[in-house]
Amino acid sequence: MKVLAFAASSSRQSINKQLAQYTANQIENADVELLDLNDFEMPIYSSDRENESGIPEKAQTFFKKIGEADAIVISFAEHNGSYTAAYKNIFDWTSRIDMKVYQGKPVILLATSPGPGGAQSVLAAAVGSSQFFAMDVKGSLSVPSFYDNFDLETGQLTNQELVDQIKTITALI
Repeated sequence: MKVLAFAASSSRQSINKQLAQYTANQIENADVELLDLNDFEMPIYSSDRENESGIPEKAQTFFKKIGEADAIVISFAEHNGSYTAAYKNIFDWTSRIDMKVYQGKPVILLATSPGPGGAQSVLAAAVGSSQFFAMDVKGSLSVPSFYDNFDLETGQLTNQELVDQIKTITALI
């Protein structure tokens, strides 16, 4: 099973990338491809740019990678209670190819932050709008206080309750 995983963040030390990778690796028989949103950096979306230059190749590549996956794991970073600019721009460009960006694929939605809120606001927004973008959401989870619940050296969650919740969600893929 081909699983596409990424953090909705452009941070090179993204804790959300670590969480997405950890979670994707919990899916049985998964061949995980971990994307870096920095590889899909494009000009800020505008209808003028689209009319003048069309949809960038990087957006088309991103859409194609989603189409080739059997399942997707996304972990959202939260900037001021919402999506990061990096994710939103890639999403905006890709949605111009097809509003059903996620193409009916089974998806696990996650979010984490260093603080106790666990990026719950952006996760709620992603879950709430998922049906409009053809996500088959199998489960979602906010991981609070990332550094208290994740061992950076081993790349493993250390909070057993969160480990169990991830196992429950990944079993649905």
